[in-house]
Amino acid sequence: MNDVRFPEPVTLKFLTASRNVASTFEALECLDQQWPQWARGRSWRAAERACRDALDGWRSARDAHKVFLKAARRAGLIPSATRSSRKSRLGRQINNLGTETVFSGWR
Repeated sequence: MNDVRFPEPVTLKFLTASRNVASTFEALECLDQQWPQWARGRSWRAAERACRDALDGWRSARDAHKVFLKAARRAGLIPSATRSSRKSRLGRQINNLGTETVFSGWR
């Protein structure tokens, strides 16, 4: 069983500190030892399974990374700067429309 490096490290923010997770073994360690108890649901189990499968050669590092990121987002451990800024861009676009905007087809 060889450690499998993630394509890019994941930075998690816990209440007391932050942690960079760069491999499937580190992810398993984090999931087991530092993950909040309230967040150990379906996405946490999927992340554990994906990381174990990557260590055993059944899944790719990219798959394990993707599943681990999803679990971390659901647990609220990803800092807001690394989250997708799609919502904030959409909000700016809506704010830029203003009240004077006339939509075609609307009367």
